[in-house]
Amino acid sequence: MSNSIDGAGMPDGWQRLWAPHRLEYLRGENRPLEGNRVECPFCRIPTLQDEEGLIVHRGQSAYVVMNLYPYNPGHLLICAYRHVPDLTDLTDQERHEIGDLTAHAMKTIRTVSNPEGFNLGMNQGAISGAGVAEHIHQHVVPRWGGDANFMPIIGKTKVLPQLLTLTRAEIAAAW
Repeated sequence: MSNSIDGAGMPDGWQRLWAPHRLEYLRGENRPLEGNRVECPFCRIPTLQDEEGLIVHRGQSAYVVMNLYPYNPGHLLICAYRHVPDLTDLTDQERHEIGDLTAHAMKTIRTVSNPEGFNLGMNQGAISGAGVAEHIHQHVVPRWGGDANFMPIIGKTKVLPQLLTLTRAEIAAAW
């Protein structure tokens, strides 16, 4: 990295790490937002080969996929195959399988990268922060001490030390 130029074109001494892919996501890339003519990514992904779709595991009523915009290395999504928005829309089998896959994902990630903890969650509805609110999915985010350093707090940027394809291969092999 080199010194950056401020808005007036003068070097300002700050080091900047650019993550332009994140802006495209925030603007709606790969998200079926109102007005976007984008197919639901969670309906499309299972039609792809595992490596292309970053799928780690396919179950009977749900599948496990790498998050294309991860918060941390190994950030997985457990997605129902059915296109439903809410936990209450799932069948008992779907709910149980999502829970079982979440537990298995945690065990697998512990084997692969030894995190110190996890954040698990479902954002129900766009108002709660769901990027794809129309298709239910569970987040499994591995956490390590110090992983929330100054970069995401001050720089609103996350540094990921490994490509998604490599992380997917390691998790899929350990699954």
